[in-house]
Order: sequence, then structure tokens, then C-alpha cells
Amino acid sequence: MSRLISFVIPCYGSEHTIEGVVEEIMALHKSHQEDEYEIILVNDSSPDHVWCKICALSKKYDNVKGINLAKNFGQHAALLAGYRYTRGEIIVSLDDDGQIAVEDTYKIMDELEKGYDVVYGKYRVKQHSRFRNWGSRLTKTMMVHLVDIPKDFEGSSFYAAKRFLIEEMGKYENPYVYLPGLVFRSTNKITSVFVNHRARKEGRSGYSLGKLIALWINGATTFSVKPLRISALLGIVFAMIGFVGACVVVMNKVLHPDMMAGWSSLICVILLVGGILLISLGTIGEYIGRIYLCINKTPQYVVRDFENGISGSDESMSRKNEI
Repeated sequence: MSRLISFVIPCYGSEHTIEGVVEEIMALHKSHQEDEYEIILVNDSSPDHVWCKICALSKKYDNVKGINLAKNFGQHAALLAGYRYTRGEIIVSLDDDGQIAVEDTYKIMDELEKGYDVVYGKYRVKQHSRFRNWGSRLTKTMMVHLVDIPKDFEGSSFYAAKRFLIEEMGKYENPYVYLPGLVFRSTNKITSVFVNHRARKEGRSGYSLGKLIALWINGATTFSVKPLRISALLGIVFAMIGFVGACVVVMNKVLHPDMMAGWSSLICVILLVGGILLISLGTIGEYIGRIYLCINKTPQYVVRDFENGISGSDESMSRKNEI
């Protein structure tokens, strides 16, 4: 039975690799001609000439389509932009750097037939840099404790999802997009399978330390109130410590009237408590600022151009932001 499969690929700094990824998908289709497919390439305002490459590919292949974002909105927002223009029964997401083995796509999709709503690829050996692997581990730790994903879950940017789940994710309209949070709040029928991960042929990951920190903050505050609860808990703990400390100081003063006050210890306490207060206020301020930007209808993304048949009227899942 014929199915339409939609591949969505966010593009950033991949002028020299995206064509190889598209050709791998073409080769995959030749061995599975029972399925139809479309490829949606989303240029996340890449500083290189990847948009020119996308336009050339869309002219070469009828089923390759392009979306050009007006500025860099991040990988997750770019993916959501692509999702809103898909037509497939199954939507497959993957990276643009050529490290993902596209031939494993059907290994992932076969798991969907077992009743799962989304299936992630996981790597036995990650061919990322040490910094990127460290960032991935830290991101997973954050998700386990703040977004409540299972501790044994292993995922990646290579996954396949059913249409209804992508449509549900497309209903999200706030500016801070965190796709794992959208997935795990929508379904619990999630699994992962081992896939191959290849060494990077050229270039380097687009995730800098700043972008990783922004991603952690986004995931921690968009789909969880636990940071606020942690702030409140810290406040309670230090209030109790302060009360006990005050009782000790008073008793010592009563028992030893000539005892000199400890200036150094007092300054340390003031700095510690002041730091905790500032962290708590900063956390509250982050939430309030996000609420303000949501009320202000800050866009998730802004589309500058479409290529090869996509137009504003094609968006079927949510509102569009376009200039």
C-alpha cells in the first residue's frame, strides 16, 4: 500500500553536504518504490549559500521543496516550520550534515507499525565531538529531571512520527519551541532503535556553548515549572538554616557576652543568601519575560521565501508568520 513520507531537514551551514543527503533519500526511494515521498528543506538563515543550493535542488527534483526563514530561529523552530507544510502520513526528521545513515529510515518506520507514535534513532557510538557529546548528556539529564522523560530513553535528531502527532505539535503557537517537550506531552508511545552514525565529513556542529545553554533554558522553562519549585525549596531550606543559625548566635551571645561577632562569616552568609535570592528572582523573571513575549505574539519563525510549489495557503496545521 502506497504511503506518502515527508522528510523535513533544517539546514544551517550545510551548503556542501545537503545535496548528498537529498541524493541518499533519492537512492532510498529507488529501493522502496512502493512509497511516495517529499523532501522539505528549511533554511534557518544560514550564513553560507545553502538557500541557493536548496533552490537548485528544488528545480532539479520535483519533490524537493524549500522554505527560507528570514532570520535564525533555531533548529526546533525550523523543524516546526517544515512540519506545517508536510502532507505525508509519516514525517521523518534528520540532520543536514550527512552523519545520519538515511538507509536506516525504514528500520525506524517499521517500529511505527508496532503501535508506536514516534520512533527515535539512537547511536551505539556517537561520532560527535567531545563537547557535543557532553552537551547531549547534559541535555538528557535536564530532560529527565525537568521534562520527566524516562531515564532509559535514548534519542537523537533522527526520528519518524505519525501524522496525528505532528499535527498536534503544530498547534503549539508560542515562540519558545522545544520539540521533545511537545512530543512527550502528547504521547507515551515512544521508543528508539539503534541506527548508524557516521563521522562528519566537513564543517562542525552549529551548536555553540551559547546555543546549548539557550536550549537547556528553553527546555527547562517551556514545559516545566520545576525551576520555580527548586527556587521555592531553596528559599525554605535557607530560611530554616538562617533560623537555626540565629538561634545559635543568640545562645552563644547569652552564654558568652564577650564573644566578638564574626565579620567574615557574616559576609559569607550575606553573599550566599543574596546569590540564592538573585537566582530565584532571575528564574521568576525568565518565566515572566516568556509570558510577556507569548502575550505579545512573538513569532516562532518568519518565512521570507518558498520554493517549488509551497505557498502560504499550503499550511494546514497552524498559523503562519510571513513577510
